[in-house]
Amino acid sequence: MMDLVDARSNITADHGNLTNSFAANFATNFPINITECKQPLKEGALFEFVTNGILLNLVGIFGLFGNLISMIILSRPQMKSSINYLLIWLARCDTVLIITSVLTFGLPAIYSYTGLLFEYKFLVYPKIVKFLYPLTGIVQMGTVYLTLAVTMERYVAVCHPLKARSFCTYGRARIAVICIVIVSIIYNLSKYWEVDFDTEIHWKYNVTVTCIIPASLRESELYVTLYVHWMYFFVYYLFPFGCLVIFNFAIYRRVRKANRELQHLSRHQRREIGLATMLLCVVIVFIICNILPLVSNVYEKFWRDPPGWLVQTGDLLVTINSSINFIIYVIFGRKFKRIFLGLFCSARFFGPGRDSPEFQTNEESVVTTNIELRNSSRRSHLFRLNNGRNNNNVHSNGNSEQSLKGSGRSASPGPCVYYPARSPVTSPGQLSRTTSAHNGWGKKDLSETGLQ
Repeated sequence: MMDLVDARSNITADHGNLTNSFAANFATNFPINITECKQPLKEGALFEFVTNGILLNLVGIFGLFGNLISMIILSRPQMKSSINYLLIWLARCDTVLIITSVLTFGLPAIYSYTGLLFEYKFLVYPKIVKFLYPLTGIVQMGTVYLTLAVTMERYVAVCHPLKARSFCTYGRARIAVICIVIVSIIYNLSKYWEVDFDTEIHWKYNVTVTCIIPASLRESELYVTLYVHWMYFFVYYLFPFGCLVIFNFAIYRRVRKANRELQHLSRHQRREIGLATMLLCVVIVFIICNILPLVSNVYEKFWRDPPGWLVQTGDLLVTINSSINFIIYVIFGRKFKRIFLGLFCSARFFGPGRDSPEFQTNEESVVTTNIELRNSSRRSHLFRLNNGRNNNNVHSNGNSEQSLKGSGRSASPGPCVYYPARSPVTSPGQLSRTTSAHNGWGKKDLSETGLQ
């Protein structure tokens, strides 16, 4: 009988292209199984190659450019706000998550079917996976809780607008990001000690390769049951998903009610509702793309190893979720879209005036509102004076004063509404505060925030 070592050396076809009949004949003639790093050759190599080797890598490349553009636009001075600060960090975590997904799932999947990138699969990847594995957990947890932070910020701004001035601030957003980063690092630090290495002779190329194996910590039944399964399920899915559903349901009810009363809303209220609608879409996409990873976790807990197609499809959906926010911003964020077109497209899209992407910052918005009121009053005053002069020229019977007074009464309620010197109660600032207070929105709401 042919020696087993000689039999392995005579296998010339790539293992990804082995047919079922060839594998059956080989198993019949030789009572051994072809293994690679102590694992049998994958039967679903083609599906893994399509989902992770092709689609995941292409989606990841698009997502990297989209998140980079999002960070550039959200960092513009006129976009400065607490919600945009959270979205910038969400884009950063998504960017790192895409990179780790490509390095962990995308590139190795190319080898599984084609045999390409052999050096990366067995030389480079085993050396970096010890760092990629905890880093993936850190950024994945960061994206989950940054999405929750964005939802809570919108919940306060839309459902409790009077508290938004003290709660939805730039400083609080920065503290929230720091806390999320620190907790994510501490929680996922133990993953660094879950990975170990081993070496073996490759069955086809007869060279020494490095294989990834679970470390002793990962072999602990208590650690796997408590940390890997139950805590992971609660920290990554049960608690954040429950909060997302509760808060977004409240936001949805408020948005639906506001859409029925759209004619009674101020311009700022409409912007807040539009921004809430856009972020509601972000959360919905987030939940949809994380359903399969949740199913995989539950399947692994109760039935152990989940099917390969379920895990690979879940990895692809997580990468899609990290890459698609840019499209949502462009579709639903009018201000984001204007700035995007102004920065990366031709200037002919914009004409002079209100369609310009350069809007005032939050700090300037109240001042600008007052200036516009004063300018409006001056134009109205000049209009009345001009009407009076015209009437004086037409009527030459000496009653010019009566004509001026008559035209003044018919033109506007009077200048005292706009000039603070003539009415200490109805100054421009007080008029703005009084109007917004009657609508249930505070002084903070006069500023233009978000992507709208």
